[in-house]
Amino acid sequence: MIARLSAVYALRTMDKKALSERDICTQLVVPAIEKAGWDLSTQLREQVYLTDGKIVVRGKLASRGKRSFADLVLYHKPNLPLAVIEAKDNHHARGAR
Repeated sequence: MIARLSAVYALRTMDKKALSERDICTQLVVPAIEKAGWDLSTQLREQVYLTDGKIVVRGKLASRGKRSFADLVLYHKPNLPLAVIEAKDNHHARGAR
C-alpha cells in the first residue's frame, strides 16, 4: 500500500511534459486500464503490429514500406480485438499522427 501511494505521489509531482510516449503508456494509460477492470495478462497487448507496411511498386520492383503498430490493443476474447490505443507524448496535440 505504501509503495502504491508513493507511486501516485511521484506521478502527481513529476513534470509530465518530460515524459516520453512509452513512459505515458506505462505510467498513466496502463494503470488506468487496469483500474477500469481490464485483465492486463489476457486482455491487453503492447506494441502490436497492425500492418506489414504499404506495398510500393516501381516498374518491376516491389518493396514494403514501414510497418505500422499500435501502442496498446484491448481484447474482448483471445483473437478478438476491441480497441486500439495510440499514446502520444506531451509535445503533440490531441489527434496528431
